[in-house]
Amino acid sequence: MTTLLHINASARGERSQSRALARTFIDGLVAKDPGLTVDTIDLFDADLPDFGTHAAEAKLALFTGRDQTPEQLAAWERARVVFERFAAADLYVINLPIWNAGVPYIFKQWVDIVTQPGWTFTFDPQSGYSGLLTDKRAVTVYTSGVHQPGVPVQFGSDFATPFVEDWLNFVGIKDIAEIRFAPTVLTEKPEAGFAAAQERARELAADY
Repeated sequence: MTTLLHINASARGERSQSRALARTFIDGLVAKDPGLTVDTIDLFDADLPDFGTHAAEAKLALFTGRDQTPEQLAAWERARVVFERFAAADLYVINLPIWNAGVPYIFKQWVDIVTQPGWTFTFDPQSGYSGLLTDKRAVTVYTSGVHQPGVPVQFGSDFATPFVEDWLNFVGIKDIAEIRFAPTVLTEKPEAGFAAAQERARELAADY
């Protein structure tokens, strides 16, 4: 049975357009496969653990072969709980608005928690990094008020998309599809743009 992990990185709750598009895609999949298991993480409500001094030292201890202190072990275990929920899925649906040309800070916090040696990647001094989450797929959903691909730099940049794509590839997820609604504000007909993105979500679900 396939497990889908929906990672909602929007702070707007039911008013979130990126979340709505993600749900359109997910609803399409569920209609095809009622046995699909859907797990949703609303990152802004998830009470994620800090990845601070103890956790960072625990990671360094792992890299250098040192024993972890009790405080470091506790921080590492809190991070491990978040990772195991992530690793249990076969398909990921990630929705996020582009904030200040990048990803919302809560998504970066979540990424920094789950992206650990021996969990999502390995490292070899000769061959470099290798992702461990193979045979998994992802669908990314982006919204932006002003920026859209191909617009002049005066209308903002998009560092969110390459960051998310690079991270997914880094942890071993190569099969990535995208849904995008932009611009959401700088347009005369936002409803038409949203409807087009919804249709993209439905078509993608039908082809999955």
